[in-house]
Amino acid sequence: MYKVKDIIAVLEDFAPLSIQEKWDNSGLCIGSPEAPVTSVLLGLDCTPELVGEAVSCGADMIVTHHPLIFSGLKKISPEDPVGAAVIKAVSAGIAVYAAHTTADKVIAGVSGAMASRLGLRDVSVLAPEADGNGLGVTGYLPEPLPAPDAVDYVKEKFSLKSVRASRPVRGKISKVALCGGAGASLIPDAIASGADLYITGDISYHHFFTPDGFMLMDIGHYESEKDIVAILFSLIKKNFPNFAVRMTENVNSNPIYYF
Repeated sequence: MYKVKDIIAVLEDFAPLSIQEKWDNSGLCIGSPEAPVTSVLLGLDCTPELVGEAVSCGADMIVTHHPLIFSGLKKISPEDPVGAAVIKAVSAGIAVYAAHTTADKVIAGVSGAMASRLGLRDVSVLAPEADGNGLGVTGYLPEPLPAPDAVDYVKEKFSLKSVRASRPVRGKISKVALCGGAGASLIPDAIASGADLYITGDISYHHFFTPDGFMLMDIGHYESEKDIVAILFSLIKKNFPNFAVRMTENVNSNPIYYF
């Protein structure tokens, strides 16, 4: 029988816990590494609904991208979504693990998946650190596109009805920078990389005042990160081929609704 630590070893071989951002809380937040595990459920967010699904399908470990617990909890209440999820997981004996900025900082992770959707060439890390890992990636479109065509291309590849963008650049877009999730802090890196377009999520109003020749596009936090669930699923399935591993049936956990 496998243990929680066996699943963790595979996840951390792909995305080492040591590379997470200092403010992050990736890793095992509920449960013991020594606990036996017979089934794993994967999702983007560890919501009470996801924990309920784990109970229903008999999963004794949950793996998500976003950590259930980001910072210290002063109280655990069933009235709060985080508290409700913690209570459900602990009561059911379910271990909970998150690969958050660890999966953001490996090139085969979140941002690399974005690059794959767009078919980018010559992909490299946008903000590399000493070990070669880092947040975001850059790459080149299969062919340069005028800004309106680039917008349509991104919408098609990410199955989006709309995007938020800055003033379109006048020339063609060739080099693209990407960062899944909330990537406003990397705008200077994207500009310095020579990217014509930077695609990320959670951009605020003032960031859309961009310099000439540089375009900014917000496709949404969830929309930019959702592919990591399938990546983590494939990773576990490959290493444990006869193991019960499944992705959530509640595929869309996006808390943002568009009307």
